[in-house]
Amino acid sequence: MFGLTPLGTLHTAISLVAVVAGFVALARDKEISTRSSAGSLFFWGTVLTCLTGFGIFQHGGFGKPHVLGIVTLIVLAFALAGERTGIFARASRYVATLGFSLAFFLHFIPATVETLTRLPAGAPYLSNPDDPKAQPIIGFFFLVFLIGAALQVVRLWRAPAAVAVPLPKEAV
Repeated sequence: MFGLTPLGTLHTAISLVAVVAGFVALARDKEISTRSSAGSLFFWGTVLTCLTGFGIFQHGGFGKPHVLGIVTLIVLAFALAGERTGIFARASRYVATLGFSLAFFLHFIPATVETLTRLPAGAPYLSNPDDPKAQPIIGFFFLVFLIGAALQVVRLWRAPAAVAVPLPKEAV
């Protein structure tokens, strides 16, 4: 279907679940966080999307989509570290929130290219993955990301800092 291999179909299905979970998390919580079920589903769905993507060589060997998968995994690692460890000190909340949002945006690059090189059926909008007509569409998604990121930064800046609550001595 649409020139997808079985792995490509699985990869696409997982990525769609991750994107829907990301939208749910953003709509409900105004951020993506692994502390919510939707955010956790987004995180693990995105990890699986990247991992399954490494086995897809539709356009030749190792290429730009694989590099994007590696970059996405690095972004997710930084975001998770910011959320779970506080390694970035006071910036940890920002690193986590903006990292998960950046990972969400990164889904839209291959989604745009892969969808528009296949659709409309019989006369795809893009002639190939490097077709310059994809740039304004991806640019639009990037602009939406920047606006969303700015709104999230303002929301975080206005919110009181999370206070670490020590564990009871019995739990240590």
